[in-house]
Amino acid sequence: MNSRTDLPAGFYDFVLPLHEKFTPWQQRLVAQRTDALELSHRGAPPNYLPASEATTSGWRITVPEWCADQRNQMTGPADDAELTVKLLNSGSPAVMIDLEDSTANAWEHILLAVKNTIAAYKYELNYEDKKRAKKITVQRSKTVTWVRPRGLHISQGGVIENQIMSASLFDLALIWYQIEPASLPHNFSVYIPKSESAEEALWWRDLFQTFAKSKGLPKDYIKCMALVEAHPLAYQMEEFLFNMREHCLGLNLGRWDYMASLIHFMIEDSNWILPDRNSIPHDVPFFQNFRTLMPEICHKHGAHAIGGMTALFPSRTDAELNERALKVLKQDKQNEANCLMDGAWTGHPDQNEIAVAQFPFPNQISKRPGLANSHPDLRPIPKGVGVTTLAGTRAAVRTVIRYRNGVLNGKGASLLDGYMEDLATDRIYRLMIAQRVLHKVKVPGDDGGTVEHTPALVTRVFDEELGKIQRDLPAEIDREAAQTLPEARRIAEELIVQGRHSPI
Repeated sequence: MNSRTDLPAGFYDFVLPLHEKFTPWQQRLVAQRTDALELSHRGAPPNYLPASEATTSGWRITVPEWCADQRNQMTGPADDAELTVKLLNSGSPAVMIDLEDSTANAWEHILLAVKNTIAAYKYELNYEDKKRAKKITVQRSKTVTWVRPRGLHISQGGVIENQIMSASLFDLALIWYQIEPASLPHNFSVYIPKSESAEEALWWRDLFQTFAKSKGLPKDYIKCMALVEAHPLAYQMEEFLFNMREHCLGLNLGRWDYMASLIHFMIEDSNWILPDRNSIPHDVPFFQNFRTLMPEICHKHGAHAIGGMTALFPSRTDAELNERALKVLKQDKQNEANCLMDGAWTGHPDQNEIAVAQFPFPNQISKRPGLANSHPDLRPIPKGVGVTTLAGTRAAVRTVIRYRNGVLNGKGASLLDGYMEDLATDRIYRLMIAQRVLHKVKVPGDDGGTVEHTPALVTRVFDEELGKIQRDLPAEIDREAAQTLPEARRIAEELIVQGRHSPI
């Protein structure tokens, strides 16, 4: 890393005053998150806020025509030029270029992600298609392009000597400094990740307006969508949207991170032990109540409500897996459309057509669910849901080892056994294991008896699953990448043991 030579000339003069204003503010907001988590662990979990102008007045958001159709928002790691080009050329209504969960949080990968993002905006990003022996470049289209920076919880070192900087600020400032808004097909558009309170919206609002002022643009020029992927924010969606009403065109139910956050906030509660992840149905009540509340709030004020990602990916080499993945995709997106969502996320070009077909064109903003209760229970206890097994714990251990090994080899997301796993799903699995140990969950053992989840059991399972992976290397791990497996195994278990569950 060499920030003096890696960053464009003049960038320091641009970012320094921003850093002096926004980084201390970011640090205060992060401290407030810690307080909210500790309160939940002491028996005061998140809840709705008192009535306010945000919830009682008739304010509205106007979605511009270029953003009316968001029936599918495809996403992938911004440091992968080939995938980014394929997504942008897929015909999807929207693409989110991701610098966050699916991109490895390392200097060279972030800089490459920024470089690719800027090239995509200029329609210059390309890759060599070896099968067709030709260069494939991003084509001009009506696809709406969003960029997701790293969240407020992450800090970037090395830019300002002996100081840390908000990674959200760094990512967006580096892109904004190098683009010409007049050349973009639509307003510069940001996907805000990992927010945990309505108050945090004010940080983003002021940053967007400061950026716009720096280039002589109207203060509301930058548009955004915001992920609701932290349990506290589910109770403050309307207030968050109100605070961002000059910029925000919709909210997204980021359900992978939301599940992790829900476990994290409720980990001390023995009623909140979740079963094996892949046995949890897509319409489980704690998601379904949230999934119907979001369109009610968004449509009440004229904004989009966007659904989540389907983890099972299609395959062009495994017909059975492909059929199953597309069937699950259709069911999942039909459920979201029935809940009055306006669109959803996917991560593979082959998913686009089916995903788009499940949602009415161009959106359902004019419809409201008509909830009987404007404050539904967002924490219905998951009794009788799925199964809790030792095999599920083993699957979680295998996944976190393989995911962490991918990170050590520069991959922020990995396709594992047909499922796309990124930082969010890694976090779910680590929290599920920690939860089982904390509450000494008992399950049938491999020999037919009963075993209790203890630190010793988890260590034994980590040892055994590492050995299995090393003996029969999965497709995504070549001989070179296999060398880091012991380190990946060490880090993954250490994160669980130390209770380090923040999304980093």
